[in-house]
Amino acid sequence: MDDYNQITKNNFLHERYQYLGKFTPQNFLFNANLQEFSQRVCYLCNLQTLGKLSSQECYEEIESLLQKLAQSFEALQTDDKN
Repeated sequence: MDDYNQITKNNFLHERYQYLGKFTPQNFLFNANLQEFSQRVCYLCNLQTLGKLSSQECYEEIESLLQKLAQSFEALQTDDKN
């Protein structure tokens, strides 16, 4: 596969959207974390739908990801205050 096709494939699978809010480094980083969270939740839901994960496993993984997202948000907010 040539490089152009590989880049196109990666952009399709891991599409990123530009940040449109008020720019601060903290907002920008949280937006990137939020996009990563949503992408992983999508993968987990698809795995559960295909029967590769149980509903309980999927729920626990999403809950863990949500806790990590909340921790990153809190960390970025405390960085913003300093």
